[in-house]
Amino acid sequence: MRSSASVLADSITADGQRLTTLQVRMPRIVLAEFNTHRRLSRNSASSRAIPVSKQIAMVLDDPFVPAKFPLNQPGMSAAAYLEPGDPAFDVEVEHWLADRDHAVESTRARAERGIHKQIANRILEPFMWHEAIVSATEWGNFIALRAHPAAQPEIQEPAEAIRDAIAASTPAPRAAGEWHLPLTGFEGDDQLDTIDLIKVSIGRCARVSYLTHFGTRDPKADLALFERLQESRHLSPFEHAAQATPGQWANFDGWRQARWLLEQGLPLTA
Repeated sequence: MRSSASVLADSITADGQRLTTLQVRMPRIVLAEFNTHRRLSRNSASSRAIPVSKQIAMVLDDPFVPAKFPLNQPGMSAAAYLEPGDPAFDVEVEHWLADRDHAVESTRARAERGIHKQIANRILEPFMWHEAIVSATEWGNFIALRAHPAAQPEIQEPAEAIRDAIAASTPAPRAAGEWHLPLTGFEGDDQLDTIDLIKVSIGRCARVSYLTHFGTRDPKADLALFERLQESRHLSPFEHAAQATPGQWANFDGWRQARWLLEQGLPLTA
């Protein structure tokens, strides 16, 4: 499986302000470039949070391998590549996977010596796929820069997937005061009032750090996680849940994030 993007929630206000949240898979090696786009709110899988054994299993079962290998030349962008079908490409893949195997051995040995996953997992990162939940009201700059032939292929591919997923999605109309709530609408969610549903959405968005948000839905556990996040001031998951409100709110247009309300000392409002 290569890079991908799927829409988790898509909402639009009466005056045309659209907010889209996606689940995005990309190579870990381009995360820094992805994170330079400050109009995007995001939560990511964490090397610090995922157990070493689980991370090793993922890079053995489904490692990131470049789809083509750029040939060296001056400048930031390559113009020629080794591609599948070329024997030299197969040599590079063989060496890449050998590097992966060495990283796995080193990581496993380090963990056996008692080193915490926040360091032990890092050597695996070039071979990881990365999962993120991303929300934005303004995607134009990101798509223009990254879904572009001059962009590095490893970020161009997820950017094109994001562009295509947004184009294929139809946003749900939201009146002023209504909420955009990713990862809601599952069994049991209809028993929650709006405030608890906001909290559940925030808790589920946070679970991407542990790669558990596609597991069993447990509103009680999500509510408990919300409380822990609020108490510890881990606030990035609070950016995806947003209320239709005219104006600019942090990095969103027309949508006021739950994070903004919390930082202003205001309650969540239905």
